[in-house]
Amino acid sequence: MDDVRDVKQEAHKLVDRLPDDASWDDLMYDIYVRQAIDAGLEDVQQGRVLSHEEAVARIRPKR
Repeated sequence: MDDVRDVKQEAHKLVDRLPDDASWDDLMYDIYVRQAIDAGLEDVQQGRVLSHEEAVARIRPKR
């Protein structure tokens, strides 16, 4: 989603889906979630992923 037009269209969709009583914080949260999901999908496409076992091995304390 590199095209500015796509970003603007997606931003409009996010705003349109907000309830009438939404706050600026609600909007910022939705934008953050969308950005995090897009970044994760890009990581998958680029092969920047770990298996479950690799992730657990990285966070498990060494003994």
